[in-house]
Amino acid sequence: MKKITQYLLLILALCCLNACTTTSNLARTSNTTIEKVMLKALAWQEANPIQEKTPTDWTNGAYYTGVMKAHQATKNQAFYDAMLNMGKRNQWKTHDRLFHADDIVISNAYLHLKNLGEKEVNLEPTERFIQAHLYEPQDWKVGKGNKEQVILWWWCDALFMAPPLLTKYSLMKNDTKYLDEMHKYYMECYGLLFDKEENLFYRDNRFLQKGTIDDKKENNGKKIFWSRGNGWVFAGLAMMLEDMPKNYQHRPFYEDLYKKMAAKILQVQPEDGLWRTSLLAPENFPHGEASGSGFHTYSLAWGVNNGLLDETIYKPAILKAWKSLAECQQENGKIGWVQNIGFDPKPADKDSWQNFGTGAFLMACSEVIKLK
Repeated sequence: MKKITQYLLLILALCCLNACTTTSNLARTSNTTIEKVMLKALAWQEANPIQEKTPTDWTNGAYYTGVMKAHQATKNQAFYDAMLNMGKRNQWKTHDRLFHADDIVISNAYLHLKNLGEKEVNLEPTERFIQAHLYEPQDWKVGKGNKEQVILWWWCDALFMAPPLLTKYSLMKNDTKYLDEMHKYYMECYGLLFDKEENLFYRDNRFLQKGTIDDKKENNGKKIFWSRGNGWVFAGLAMMLEDMPKNYQHRPFYEDLYKKMAAKILQVQPEDGLWRTSLLAPENFPHGEASGSGFHTYSLAWGVNNGLLDETIYKPAILKAWKSLAECQQENGKIGWVQNIGFDPKPADKDSWQNFGTGAFLMACSEVIKLK
């Protein structure tokens, strides 16, 4: 009954927005219309949770990060209420693995609500996680994991899961020690997985090019760079830069990395606007994919909105991406064309969805709605 009531309240909020255009021409519509589709996505996802996942896991964390961004952009109470209800259901807990970056991303919404003065938020579980994750001994930190787990953040997705939250937490505490520790682990991941020739991240060390006959490559001979993996990193960079002090000693590194990735993401954008799951072998897939494209669209639009990217160069690409991304939303609000959970390029279809895909869509909306 409670879930039905929440769904009806979301529909009521949606109906209060008097927009009459369809999602197929959103690149030419008003901010009111974009807010309408954001509410439709929220309403559908809240009514269709992924049952097999625990509510504090990374998929929900990425989804509610999108809800957080939607609230920041619109101030609509429906997004606030969704985060608050989630936090209370979760008793403000993180997920279980204090050494694993994925298991803190759910706390993005908690920090956002706390910063807004929400008295019900309890940050003690989040703070315990941060202390353990950054400062307690763990095998991955000293290379005693398995053949992939050689550093703390050994997969590129981790750069979305933990660093933006740690940046925000450092700002909350007015203490750069958290930024410094974050930077240490970020540089380990960057050193392992960033390809300086392509300005993209390998998903993990299984895809590194070691000059052997066992190298993993696409059929066209190109290196394998997963769209969503790079989307995690690219969106994470935008979130970090939003909260990182302008005078922080390492900020120039993150701005430079952000601009390099932006230029590459622009270069490999297909003509229809949606990035394929394999960035350097788009011909392998007949249709674009919504989660990676959502993250890329968010980050590019953030750069234009915040003066890091040239509007005349990047805005046409953002609007082209947005038009096609909007068409991935079905009439009921569901976001399709989302690749399933994975670690390398795989196909998607119009009915494939994941909650983090909804989160990526909401993140894209949250910056497209601000474009002048």
